[in-house]
Amino acid sequence: MKKFVTVAAVMVLSCLALGCTENQRARQWGGESNIQLKCDQKLFDVTWKRTDLWYVTRAMRDNETPETYLFAEDSSWGMMEGTVKFVETKCKK
Repeated sequence: MKKFVTVAAVMVLSCLALGCTENQRARQWGGESNIQLKCDQKLFDVTWKRTDLWYVTRAMRDNETPETYLFAEDSSWGMMEGTVKFVETKCKK
């Protein structure tokens, strides 16, 4: 158990020292990342490509309302499951 804690601590500290992004930390170590989309944009699709998070947006239609989406990992071990929250907004007119 001591070895596991030591290895985990070294990995987390190295990630922090090397400047992992919030998205990378959420993916690799669990936790939550929040992404505020540009106003009047709707989330269309989201995926990971290695350590990069890619998402597709489209223009929000006049009759649509902003929503919040949660992109969550469901790991087979049930540990260090990360989430990315996408928040849409309407532009103020």
